[in-house]
Amino acid sequence: MKALIATSLLSVSLIGCSAMPVTLETDKTYQVEWIGERPLIDNSHLTITLGADGRAYGSAGCNHWFSGYNRNGEAINFVQAGSTRKMCPPALMEQETRFLKALAEVQRWDFSENDQLRLWPAQGKPIRLWPVND
Repeated sequence: MKALIATSLLSVSLIGCSAMPVTLETDKTYQVEWIGERPLIDNSHLTITLGADGRAYGSAGCNHWFSGYNRNGEAINFVQAGSTRKMCPPALMEQETRFLKALAEVQRWDFSENDQLRLWPAQGKPIRLWPVND
């Protein structure tokens, strides 16, 4: 009888750990670590916040950016992003342009094994992000 109870408890505990659905939270800020195949310039901070209202925004490293987005399951796409017009050093401006271009090509999202958000284009490497702890 004790073996049966132990087996039942083990089964219930294993079921509780299995395949919990991963969700992309809204109104949470994520910090960009990589854009495609390239890491960010040291000490530059790019962020994405996905609002529950369908608006996305954040820092593009130099300027603030904003866009609408649509999400359906694992599919996600961003409407052409706009940004403020401040000038920064050329390398930072190039990274910002690359980020906004990569954002426009995003088609789906997922999380890696280590809980890193990945925004995938149709081809190539994803934008990789970490959640910002508030």
